[in-house]
Amino acid sequence: MNAEIITIGDEILIGQIVDTNSAWMASELNQIGVKIIQITSISDNPEHLTDALNDARKRAELILMTGGLGPTKDDRTKKVLSQYFNSPLVINEATLQQVTGFFERRGMKITTLNHDQALVPECCTVLKNKLGTAPGMWFEDNGVYFVSMPGVPFEMKNLMIEEVIPRIKELHKGTGIIHRTVQTTGIPESFLAQKLESWEDALPHFIHLAYLPSPGMVRLRLSAFGNDLETLEKEVDQQVERLEAIIPDAIFGYGNQSLPEVIGKMLSHKKSMVSIAESCTGGLISHQITSLPGCSEWFKGSVVAYSNEVKQQVLGVDSSLIEKHGAVSEEVVKAMALGVRRITGSEYSIATSGVAGPGGGTAEKPVGMVWIAVSGPKTTETSVQYFASDRERNILRASTAALDMLRLMLKNN
Repeated sequence: MNAEIITIGDEILIGQIVDTNSAWMASELNQIGVKIIQITSISDNPEHLTDALNDARKRAELILMTGGLGPTKDDRTKKVLSQYFNSPLVINEATLQQVTGFFERRGMKITTLNHDQALVPECCTVLKNKLGTAPGMWFEDNGVYFVSMPGVPFEMKNLMIEEVIPRIKELHKGTGIIHRTVQTTGIPESFLAQKLESWEDALPHFIHLAYLPSPGMVRLRLSAFGNDLETLEKEVDQQVERLEAIIPDAIFGYGNQSLPEVIGKMLSHKKSMVSIAESCTGGLISHQITSLPGCSEWFKGSVVAYSNEVKQQVLGVDSSLIEKHGAVSEEVVKAMALGVRRITGSEYSIATSGVAGPGGGTAEKPVGMVWIAVSGPKTTETSVQYFASDRERNILRASTAALDMLRLMLKNN
């Protein structure tokens, strides 16, 4: 079953609010095998909704709308639907009783505007909204199903769970969908696609691969479509095993696992601690780690050694190293990693020093150049990375690269 989502409201189009409803609905519908083919946001203009409905029904069997059901004059969805289905607005007694009780329990008298919340197109099936005064509405027209719900997220979610999804399950006896996400890092998207070309070309016709890149990472999402979910699960498992054999070091996790989360489990398993010395990354690595509950079991602490004075006075970096090689150098970042291990007593450490930009670069040390060191009980490893000119992305990519160096050290030692 194909579906389209239509969000209604000027507040979305002018950026006053963010449309979180569509993402949530898409996720929930996907789990029951409904494929979202388009998401459309429109203004409160009645003509726009009519046009959107006419367009959507050409593509989808299920059309879900949110917004425009409030009691004020700018909420026009109900009137448009009444005209669209050529069905007069009538009072739904069950809704009227619910609305009346809603205000009586709060010691308030119902107004005309509140009373009119119980008006619905005569041809619709009313969906009870337990959390608000605007009911949901379900329509069927020539094999296409239309659902109208409030835009308030908690009201919409309750209606979806209690009323809409059970009805869709009754209608939709077709294809199931299995998703599996593989998290990778260390290989840029285009190089990864080239490396996986033969494997991707050999995928069964019912499995689709999507590349989802972000700074320093690429998520690989396998989506399998079919009627037998158990068979789909087995086939996806087999494909992931083949993928693991092709890029074993690039894969760091599955699903929504984060790189710091994976590292934390590895350190806990080794009963070891890590500490961080950050210059160009400015504390981002430490922030990513301390965002995880329970990180005190494996994270000792950090030093944001942005100035040369802090590198020398706190981390113990020899001033001669900075004078001879500069702060952005292999020698200095290695000394930073060893220094933070020494002062914290951790078994492992990470250090970063680079030119985040957009200024400060030279011909020898351009913007985006970052030195990273990872130190452990057996060895200290260093790497130089060359990113671009955007400061925020450089900091994020350097943090990811540094964490991945630690992951690989933990994996191989």
